[in-house]
Amino acid sequence: MKSTTRKYVEFGALCLLAVAILWWFGRKLDWVAVRHAVSDANPYLLGLAVLVISMAYVFRAARWGAFLAPLSPASFRNLFIATTVGFGAVFLFGRAGEVVRPVVLPIRDPKIRASASFVTIMVERLYDMIAVVVLFAANLLWFRPPANVAIEFGRVRFAGIVLLLLALLGVFGLTQFRKKSQGAIGWIKGTLQDRRFIPARLTRAVVSILEQLAMALRVLVDARELAITVGWTALVWLTISVANLLVLRAFGLPFGMTETVFVLGWSLVGSLVPTPGGAAGAFHAATAAGLMFLGVARETAAAISIVMHVIDFGPALVFGIFYFIRGDISLSRLRSMTSSEAVEHAVEDEAILPDEVFMQKELETAAARD
Repeated sequence: MKSTTRKYVEFGALCLLAVAILWWFGRKLDWVAVRHAVSDANPYLLGLAVLVISMAYVFRAARWGAFLAPLSPASFRNLFIATTVGFGAVFLFGRAGEVVRPVVLPIRDPKIRASASFVTIMVERLYDMIAVVVLFAANLLWFRPPANVAIEFGRVRFAGIVLLLLALLGVFGLTQFRKKSQGAIGWIKGTLQDRRFIPARLTRAVVSILEQLAMALRVLVDARELAITVGWTALVWLTISVANLLVLRAFGLPFGMTETVFVLGWSLVGSLVPTPGGAAGAFHAATAAGLMFLGVARETAAAISIVMHVIDFGPALVFGIFYFIRGDISLSRLRSMTSSEAVEHAVEDEAILPDEVFMQKELETAAARD
């Protein structure tokens, strides 16, 4: 009961934060000019952007399947349904909706373990974060900003280099964890067991998740799997970049891919704010700030950020509603399984399934191959 109350309080606080950011974002805007900018946008390019961003969800589903392959192979249809329903939930509820995607897949396919689904989502987030940082930082090497913001751009470039170094350091750390997972997990298990105040059930859950994370990270040390997952990641972010470029062109901006990636970096910083509505407010403010940095008028930048937000997240919501209406997903069952208690019990219960010997053999085989 307490956790449920806390969940609603946190969600209410995030809603208030979103309202505050949206107020700050729109307080000085000429909304008539914003409306005119939206109405003047090229509808054909915007429609094409919707089709392109829909392909990104196809590539995301395929990549998720590649991440799951070492643990629990899943059908593409179930992966696509879970992906679109999950991102639709993120659009409605913000980061609180991220639990939906890894829960929907086990609902669709009981052979998929909930813990495996959650672990692979973690790996996917790492891939996306690293991909965006590398893309943004590499783009800064040849990006030419307007002359009047040269000093500010120097700070942005420095921040990009720092983020790139941190991303590379993170990749190195994960690779080392994968290669030395047996010893690392054994040490963590022994440390937790020595702490008598830590419940044995929690220890088993932590160890199980780390074991599956180690198996999922095989994609970093297996050349073939690394090539597959990096390839899908490149397609994901290529389609997102092309879709955003089409939105910019729809508003008459003569931008190319370098400017688009620069703005994309700002957008993704805003999307880290866990407000409902898919980072509502923060996404718009950050995207508009990136556009104004490039000399775009305030009202036009605001109009673009609004339309881009809808196009980036809207298709997933449409697909999600379609699957609910068709009966592919039970709303009542999804609600019960996405509660914090249900998620915790699902992960803990799987930690005590009689497959620890199998997991250990898999780790030993992978370690020998590495």
